[in-house]
Amino acid sequence: MAVPTIRRKMQALSAPSRPVVYDVTRLVTRALNPTPNGIDRVDFALARHFLSGEGDHAALICTALGPRLASAADAYRTIVDIETYWNEYIAPARDEVYESLVAALDGGPRAARGALRVKRSGLDSIAANWRAMRNWALRLGRPIGEVPAGAIYVNASQFLLDKAWFLRWLGDRPDVKPCFFVHDLLPIETPEFFRPGEPPKHLAAMRNVSRLAAGAIVGSNTVARRLRAFAARNGREDLPLCVASLPISPVFEARRPVDARLEGRRYFVVCGTIEPRKNHLTLLNVWRELAWRFGPATPKLVVIGKRGWHNENVLDLLERCEALRPHVIEAAGLSTPALRNLFAGARAVLTPSFDEGFGLPVAEAAAAGAPVIASDIEVFREIGGDALDYIDPLDGLGWRDAIIDYAGPGSKRRADALARAGTIRRDDGASFFAKADAFLAGL
Repeated sequence: MAVPTIRRKMQALSAPSRPVVYDVTRLVTRALNPTPNGIDRVDFALARHFLSGEGDHAALICTALGPRLASAADAYRTIVDIETYWNEYIAPARDEVYESLVAALDGGPRAARGALRVKRSGLDSIAANWRAMRNWALRLGRPIGEVPAGAIYVNASQFLLDKAWFLRWLGDRPDVKPCFFVHDLLPIETPEFFRPGEPPKHLAAMRNVSRLAAGAIVGSNTVARRLRAFAARNGREDLPLCVASLPISPVFEARRPVDARLEGRRYFVVCGTIEPRKNHLTLLNVWRELAWRFGPATPKLVVIGKRGWHNENVLDLLERCEALRPHVIEAAGLSTPALRNLFAGARAVLTPSFDEGFGLPVAEAAAAGAPVIASDIEVFREIGGDALDYIDPLDGLGWRDAIIDYAGPGSKRRADALARAGTIRRDDGASFFAKADAFLAGL
């Protein structure tokens, strides 16, 4: 699907008539990453919505001189450059990571030790990184004082919200209405899953949101409930909230046949940054037992996502476990159409997370027509309803037994889950932006 077509679908409605200043500080830094994560996808969707349309909108970026303004047109060009570097919309046949992955599923080369790892070449990214960031590299922008009167400031990434110096300009402009997209409060609620410095930073950011926000947008009622309670404890019982279920890329809803090369391949997919909260360790221990039980007949596990933090045990298994070597493939840098293809052909997409703010892979996999085995957690119940197959994230034996069942050629459990996959109710891009625009207009 061509990029303009996707953008038209994701931007079916125009942005608010009041000027919007959209914070692109974090987006610009993402040119250094090989592929987007969930926060990136939401941030980019909102940036395209506000910066590609008509109106007196602008972009904010933090420079060495502090927050500065840039034109919407300049910011939008940078977004397009970054997406081009990411290969977001190239055909799967032109995606080198996808082609290597398909070959591995078809019995291609194995790693010398541990799991096979396929990813985009780092050397190839240097020129692309510069192209994506050149609009900002030597540009200082306009003074922050030129923010239009009565503007709405939108920050959808939570980036730098813990820094008082970064937010100081809002105190000088009471006419500007700040609105923040809050993805989750997990570093505060489950600090054991995050780097040591992250929980206090997130706590400071959420306190600043409670203090400064004219309103906040969240992707689920689960996050809304938690944010409402947090804001009340911090003196903002009246914080206005908008719940807008996150839109997924129309790429995942494309009704195309499964790649013929994936037909009959028995593989499962887990998608997300490799970090403790995502619970990769349970799956790898399951696969080690499957390898012991079934030997060469063991189904493949495809681990999609970059390596994060506090993951030493997981990396030890990926890099050193001989039993996993023939059966586990680690992949990073897939294009969106390639990811959709991989979901569509899988025996199931696995999401064993301990907690989430939303969980885009669940909605994306279901839209691609894949059955989903998910952790039995509040937010997955909210977005998945009766469409998912739920297992407690601590129930290793339950995960093992479900995977064995789904891997079988006549699995009734998988057939039932497959039939339910298309019943997930979710907002499309138009309704997501309609909710967000109406909320901003009322601030």
